[in-house]
Amino acid sequence: MSLNEISSRNVDQHIDQYIDQYVVIGNPIAHSKSPSIHAAFAGQTAQQMTYQRLLAPIEGFAATVEAFCAAGGKGANVTVPFKLEAYALATELTARAAAAGAVNTLKFEGNRILGDNTDGIGLVADIIHNAGIILCGKRILLLGAGGAARGALLPLLEQRPKSLTIANRTLSKAQDLQKMAHQFSSDTQVDTAIFEDVEGQFDVIINATSASLNNDVPPLPATIFKPSSLAYDMMYGAQPTAFMHFAKSHGGNCRDGLGMLVEQAAEAFYLWRGVRPHTAEVLSQLRAELLATKLD
Repeated sequence: MSLNEISSRNVDQHIDQYIDQYVVIGNPIAHSKSPSIHAAFAGQTAQQMTYQRLLAPIEGFAATVEAFCAAGGKGANVTVPFKLEAYALATELTARAAAAGAVNTLKFEGNRILGDNTDGIGLVADIIHNAGIILCGKRILLLGAGGAARGALLPLLEQRPKSLTIANRTLSKAQDLQKMAHQFSSDTQVDTAIFEDVEGQFDVIINATSASLNNDVPPLPATIFKPSSLAYDMMYGAQPTAFMHFAKSHGGNCRDGLGMLVEQAAEAFYLWRGVRPHTAEVLSQLRAELLATKLD
């Protein structure tokens, strides 16, 4: 290696010490699309930063975060299975993180660790801005009562829908979310049901269950859909999910969770950098990549 090459490499290393570092932490993590999303955001907003994947041992999340902070890390996204541990690690929580009971975004400032949950706001942003559907005054059906549904609860209620029905396999878990919803809003009627007993038609049906991971669909009445209904699955992939197939066969207009992925990333980016990136081009590129995978 020549002297010029060595000098150039040393300069690059020296500069890298002063570029803000961000990561997405999970296990597994190799599949994450977050680095390409945030690289695109940084490029369009002229932010000097890097963003990488960071694999944490199952029993070593806190130690991984501590080491990253000690090395000067500025922020992290957190994915499965560490969102509850991130919640416990945070020294301060945003209102939506407290409501969700889980954290997917961390911001490090000295000894302060701010925990946020951008999943629900990402969902709402995708529905409103990308799908073009206003949620105010609408009848919403939220399927599931786990972490994904809990994260969506406050952002959905902030849109002041006419009603929100929480349906779940176990009624008591849906009722737990109903009690939480009553703490956030008195304007929206909040009902609960088990999947089989859901009644009426809805403007927006959101699948926050993990059923699509198993190519399954919650046992729902086909009568919940009408021609203008948005059937939204938080999952995404190269092929439509089983829920999307079910909804389409009964007249629903389907949308997967790819836009939610991009919009939640944009919210995290804004929290860290104070700049709100444009998401349309990034979402379009990711969609094209998924379609290319489908064709392969």
